[in-house]
Amino acid sequence: MASVITPVLRHADSDPEHVALRSAQGSWTYARLSDAALAYAEALRQQSIGAGDRVLLIAPTVPEFVIAYLGIHALGGVVVPVNTMSTRSELEYFIGDAGCSLVVAWHELGSAAAEAATTHGVPHWSLTEGARAGDEILGVVCDRASDDTAVILFTSGTTGRPKGAELTVGNLLSAGEISARLCGTTPEDRVGTGLPLFHVFGQAAVLMSALTGGATVSLLARFSAEAMLDMLRRDRLTIMCGVPTMWNAMLHSAGDATADDFAQLRLAVSGGASLPAEVARAFQEKFGCTLLEGYGLTETTAVATFSGATAPPGTVGQAVFDTEVQIRDQDGRAVGRNTAGEVYIKGPTVMRGYHNRPDATTEVLSADGWLRTGDIGAMDAEGNLRIVDRVKDLIIRGGYNVYPSEVEAVLYEHPDIVEAAVVGIPHEHYGEEVAAVVVLRPGSRQDGPAITAWSRERLSAYKIPRVVQFVDELPKGSTGKLLKRAIDRDPLVKIAADQAGAR
Repeated sequence: MASVITPVLRHADSDPEHVALRSAQGSWTYARLSDAALAYAEALRQQSIGAGDRVLLIAPTVPEFVIAYLGIHALGGVVVPVNTMSTRSELEYFIGDAGCSLVVAWHELGSAAAEAATTHGVPHWSLTEGARAGDEILGVVCDRASDDTAVILFTSGTTGRPKGAELTVGNLLSAGEISARLCGTTPEDRVGTGLPLFHVFGQAAVLMSALTGGATVSLLARFSAEAMLDMLRRDRLTIMCGVPTMWNAMLHSAGDATADDFAQLRLAVSGGASLPAEVARAFQEKFGCTLLEGYGLTETTAVATFSGATAPPGTVGQAVFDTEVQIRDQDGRAVGRNTAGEVYIKGPTVMRGYHNRPDATTEVLSADGWLRTGDIGAMDAEGNLRIVDRVKDLIIRGGYNVYPSEVEAVLYEHPDIVEAAVVGIPHEHYGEEVAAVVVLRPGSRQDGPAITAWSRERLSAYKIPRVVQFVDELPKGSTGKLLKRAIDRDPLVKIAADQAGAR
């Protein structure tokens, strides 16, 4: 049987009373988790949701996300997990683009999901604590092909609206198996994370990995350094997963704690953004645990390379099991070691393609399965990958991907903005901050805080340009194309510093 729920069913059968999930509200054994997911699947079936139907899922990192997620898979449905900070207009786009038949949203998230569902004329379910769905459970789990689409995760480059990356049943099962092998995950492990489960890192490299290995997963609904440290101590975590900003925040909140306080912690896995070497060094000194880095994309189900204990600092390690990584030049030819070029990936975690975007799929995915990542990297003599730069102008703020074109499109809707360019600037805590350089209409009296406030009404919180610079014109090439790399970041950095000093 091929189903994303298979690892949970297997452990529910072999060790039903072993704890699968922990949260502030309590714990769920593998047997209880399995029954709850199958009950949710049966409730969906009774509402005529079936194999191949797409369900938008909006929920924080809580056990109920896992129950609904697994229940949809047990029925053979396709999960479309999206950010809990999505606005109504963003949700309307996701529902329409993915062709969703149902919207399931956490009960504390407000009315945006219900309103978006109404716009498209699809049902809306409120996901409440316990995910109570009835007493009946699904009799037969849907047997799906390995290459059937299991989830659609929205992502994009620097042009156009977000694209839905189709990850298959095989992609998710492979990501779970590969990640579990890399971490040596067993039922004795206690894995903890504050990562969002709607993101590919938390969903594939953490949740699927832990459930595949039969471990216990502690979930933190809303990350704070203090709460993460409390969970680390309370649940005696052996594995932690997060993004660099989380590790940095924990370092500054650990106080007088020493490595002896975290003796049971054997592995910390970082991803989502580049890990500063100083943070890795300080974490190992403070927590007595090596902080290892992985590299992957939504399009590779979060898995591509992993650093391991012997990888040189500044690298993201070697290709993971059953996966190939190549560095190629502009003509698509492989280059030698220590030579920069574009990173290409091939393996069992590479996506099926972009939903309803055949042209976009062809641009990045070859007929023989090689994915063109858009990242520039180089490989050393031992095969360790170093990410040099990004072909895309992607901004990574606190582990979240921010696509400049999407923010620019919103800014261009402002009646006083003539031109806009969105770039990333360095930020001590988030890694990068979203900054906008804009040209105003003559006579406009807009200021930076007004543009930020206007954007706040139309964008998720992590996408808002908090640093705004006004200029008379933006740099352009001979064809009139905006030269974003010619934008001077220094004035933006100064504005950000002045704002920080004024607080």
